[in-house]
Amino acid sequence: MTTTLRTAAELHARTRAGRRAVVMTMGALHEGHATLVRTARAIAGPDGEVVVTVFVNPLQFGQGEDLDRYPRTLDADVKIAEQAGADVVFAPSVDEVYPGGEPQVRISAGPMGERLEGGSRPGHFDGMLTVVAKLLHLTRPDVALFGQKDAQQLALIRRMVRDLNFGVEIVGVPTVREEDGLALSSRNRYLSPKERRTALALSQALFAGSDRHAAQEALRARAREVPATRARAEALSAIGESRAAADAHAVAKAVPGAAAAVRAAARLVLDEAARLDPPLELDYLALVDPSDFTEITDHEDEYIGEAVLAVAARVGTTRLIDNIPLTFGAAS
Repeated sequence: MTTTLRTAAELHARTRAGRRAVVMTMGALHEGHATLVRTARAIAGPDGEVVVTVFVNPLQFGQGEDLDRYPRTLDADVKIAEQAGADVVFAPSVDEVYPGGEPQVRISAGPMGERLEGGSRPGHFDGMLTVVAKLLHLTRPDVALFGQKDAQQLALIRRMVRDLNFGVEIVGVPTVREEDGLALSSRNRYLSPKERRTALALSQALFAGSDRHAAQEALRARAREVPATRARAEALSAIGESRAAADAHAVAKAVPGAAAAVRAAARLVLDEAARLDPPLELDYLALVDPSDFTEITDHEDEYIGEAVLAVAARVGTTRLIDNIPLTFGAAS
């Protein structure tokens, strides 16, 4: 039986033997959140404790954003949390989290917080980090779990925990998608059937970029195996083997422009969606280094390492984000 608590004092009074794993949410729970809770249950083990926080943080909503519109469904949230294995739902009031009103001292997200989502939503990440820090203090977990769908948020939380010496382990959990590929989000409920069809372009664009990336990486691997590809292509052309020569030329050109090719494949899908009814209004498409969310430029032909292909767009009045992780130059 899941217990619902409203104050930190009630939570601190609980006896715990094992590890405490916390999943932070703003409510309106769905299968993505349930996956986080199930993962937390596995990490905490039978002797540990899983706490799900439900708190709609006003600091994360900018002017004109949907704070009042954001769904509050606590009874349903408790049921989902319980079914997924939570021991406690911690649902504090605004006064419990911010007893003196809006805090005058806040955590700054720094340069990373001004990129992508931060550029579109000024101050959002400062508010997010401030409440995450507060909830880490209020819940006192050993481990906290966050979804990879909010990749920039996850990166900033990891940076905050490292830079400010929080004694907590941060675990990222892969994005959960519906059968048609749309990433699960509390905001999906705002989409009309026609808007939802348009919104599928976000995940379709990411998958197109991922497919192009896989093809580029396969060519990159072949280029490592056959270093004389360009000479081989010219020789094949000389004897009339045009198809084999074209393939060899493709291998020779595999590494240069890899980032540009990934972006171009994704943008083609998004450009088509911009002509739909209703149209998709693109906010950004970016290929970034996940450590600091700086852009991987088209000129970084030799880029090796992890990357995130991220997209944000508006369909009707609903703004959606999605991303997919990629690895460039995997060892042969």
